[in-house]
Amino acid sequence: MTARAATRPERAALVGLATGRGGRAAAERSVAELAGLARAAGATVVLSMLQERRAPDPATFLGRGKVELLARACDEAEADVVIVDHELSPAQLRHLEAAVGRRVVDRTQLILDIFARRARTREGKGQVELAQLRYLLPRLAGSGVMLSRLGGGIGTRGPGETKLETDRRRIRQRIHAIAAELDQIRRRRGQLRERRRKASVPTVALVGYTNAGKTTLFNALTGEAAQASDALFVTLDPLVRKVRLPDRRALLVSDTVGFIERLPHTLVAAFRATLEEVAAADLIVHVVDAAGPERDRRMAAVRSVLEEVGAAEVPVVVAFNKCDTLSADERRRLEGAEPGALCLSALTGEGLDRLLEVVSARLALDTRRVVVELDPADEEDRERMAWLYRSARVVTQEDHEGRVTIEADVPRRLLGRLAPAAGGGHA
Repeated sequence: MTARAATRPERAALVGLATGRGGRAAAERSVAELAGLARAAGATVVLSMLQERRAPDPATFLGRGKVELLARACDEAEADVVIVDHELSPAQLRHLEAAVGRRVVDRTQLILDIFARRARTREGKGQVELAQLRYLLPRLAGSGVMLSRLGGGIGTRGPGETKLETDRRRIRQRIHAIAAELDQIRRRRGQLRERRRKASVPTVALVGYTNAGKTTLFNALTGEAAQASDALFVTLDPLVRKVRLPDRRALLVSDTVGFIERLPHTLVAAFRATLEEVAAADLIVHVVDAAGPERDRRMAAVRSVLEEVGAAEVPVVVAFNKCDTLSADERRRLEGAEPGALCLSALTGEGLDRLLEVVSARLALDTRRVVVELDPADEEDRERMAWLYRSARVVTQEDHEGRVTIEADVPRRLLGRLAPAAGGGHA
C-alpha cells in the first residue's frame, strides 16, 4: 500500500449481479445497501458496476468481458478494493483478484469486517472472531494465498492481524477454544434467564433491521445512554435493563444486534448466545424505520432471521419508529397497511406511552385485585408473602389472631402462583 493510500480511506468499487426473480431492480437495491455497508467499514465508494446474466460465472463470478471492463474502471478510479455483493467461492475470489489486480472482498467478509470494527467486549470480539475463522477455514488454500491477504484493509481486520502464519490445525483449535468460552457465556445467560423467569419479570426484546432506531428506543424506555448512531451495526453486545411502569410494575427490555438481509450464517451461528435472548423473550418489539427505503423487504428480512434463530413463535408487536418524519398522509397509509402496528418516535418520545400500554396488555401485566390469607408460621406462606411484596402491589396488610390478610394487585399472568392461598378476589 502506498503512503497516499495509507492516509486516506480505501477506495471501493462495488460489483453486483442481477439474476433470476427481481432482476435488475432488486440487484440495484442490494448494491445501494452494499454502499452503506462499505461506508460503515470506512471506505469511499468510487465505482459501482452491475451485470445481468442467468448465473454467476463459476470461475470469475462476472463474465470475462465484464471482468476486463471492471479492471480498467478500477484503474481509472484508483480503486483499492473490489467489493462483491455476493458470497464468493475460494476459486472465484482468487481468479477475480488475479484478473482485476487488486483485493476482492465479498459481502460476507464486508459484514464480518464491520462487526470486527464494532466489537468492544470480550464476548463481542470472540463472537466475531469465531465467525471470521469459520468463514476462513474452508477457504484456506494449500499455498497460503488466503493467509497472505490478511493484515490490512477492509475484510482483513480481526483474527487475521495476529495469525498471518496460522494453518488449519491452529484455526480449528482456536475455533474450539472460542466456542467453548461462548458456550460458558451461553450457559450463564440461560441461568440468568431462569432466575428472571422465577422472579416473574417478563422480558421484551427489541429487534429490527440495522439502523432502525432500536438503541434510541431502548434509551428512551430505560433511561440508559447506550451508544446510538446513524451507522450500521453499532450494537453488538445485548443490553438488558429494567423498565419500571408508573404503577411500579416492572419488565426487562433487551437491545439486540441489528439484522440485515442475507445475514451471514457464520454470524448467526457465532451470535447464538446473543440471539437466544430474543428466542427466550416473552414478547418481541419489531422496530421498523417508518421512513426507510424498502420497508417491507427489510421487515421480511427480520422475520426470516427470527425464524432462523428459533424466535418465530414469540409474540410480536410492530413499532414503526421515526414517524415524526412522516406526513399525515404517509402515516394514514402506513397505519392502513399494518393494522395493529404502532406509530412512534423514539427521538421525540411520541407514542412511547402507548407502546408501554400495548406491551403491558400483551404480557398480561394488567392486574387483578386479590385478597390472600396467609399463615406466617407456614414456610410456603412466608414465601408467598415475600413474593407478593416483590411481584405485586400490596394495597393493605392486616394481622389478626396469628393470620395475615393481604390485599394486592397481582399481574394477571402470575395469578396461578397464588391459587392455593387466594381467599377471594375482585376486579
